[in-house]
Amino acid sequence: MGLLLLVVIVAIAGMVWTASRRNGNVVVVYVSEDQVFSEPILKDFERDSGMRVLAVYDTEETKSAGVVNRLIAEKANPQADVYWANEPIRAEVLRQQGVSSVYRSPSAEGIPDQFREPHGYWTGFSARARMLIVANGSVDKPGSVLAYTDPRFRGKTVIANPLFGTTTAHMAALFTVWGDERANAFLDAMRRNDVHLASSNGDSADQVAAGNFEFALVDSDDVYNRRKQGRPVEGIYPDQEGGGLGCFIVPNAVLLVKDSPHPQAGKKLIDYLLSPATEKKLANSDAAQIPLHPGVETPVDIRRLETLKVMSVDYAQVAAKMQAIQPLLKDWAGR
Repeated sequence: MGLLLLVVIVAIAGMVWTASRRNGNVVVVYVSEDQVFSEPILKDFERDSGMRVLAVYDTEETKSAGVVNRLIAEKANPQADVYWANEPIRAEVLRQQGVSSVYRSPSAEGIPDQFREPHGYWTGFSARARMLIVANGSVDKPGSVLAYTDPRFRGKTVIANPLFGTTTAHMAALFTVWGDERANAFLDAMRRNDVHLASSNGDSADQVAAGNFEFALVDSDDVYNRRKQGRPVEGIYPDQEGGGLGCFIVPNAVLLVKDSPHPQAGKKLIDYLLSPATEKKLANSDAAQIPLHPGVETPVDIRRLETLKVMSVDYAQVAAKMQAIQPLLKDWAGR
């Protein structure tokens, strides 16, 4: 009897989903941005537009890869209208897989070209910066990612496993900017300088906050939230000096799914996500993200993009390089 009831419930849920998708007043979005940050934005869109949003969120265990694989699997029969990525690399992979469709949103006006796919297959917005989180008691303050190779910090630094998350993308960006020879030399020098590995950016930030290490390379929200908690750390945007490399920026990215069920509704959601108003909300949330539109008001401890020296990268090249260096990073992380 219990099994029969479960089958009926699943069948009803499926019929409700199907009926909703046929309704022109609905939009289906797959989301890799953390649900705690993305869901309030989608709820605001529902309220402001009168549309119903059906959202599928990545779990922490399948972060980003889960819905990306689903989108690729559904390519012949798309179920989603929009993909909201927490970084542009996988959005670029979906372009290469023929999953995304060209859409140039009017809301993208003012977002720098570096953060937009040239043909309109995806558009970046609301970014994290890769920052150095530094223990307050540190006598020497690192100003560059190259501090990882400085003998003064031998055995005193930590970094997230480069096989995962934004650390992977950051390493790939260094390879594209520096070239393979210099980037390989950097990895070798880090190993010789006894850099410790952590499981994640959050773990790295916590270890610095606990006084176990002098600094770590993490995302700007990791710094912001430890400071909000009153932990004894500060954040440094690296490589800001004249002629410096600049800090690596990791924007969200949004794309319209090719042959999606509700393309017009999808475009309206994309317009909403790319708006300065949405960027302001994400800047003022615990996501602490940096707006890509110029002039958007931000909290005092969140820098505006125009005040930063930004690493100049082509995200398509970063996506390709990230795949190419996986064996190298696996070997490096395994020591």
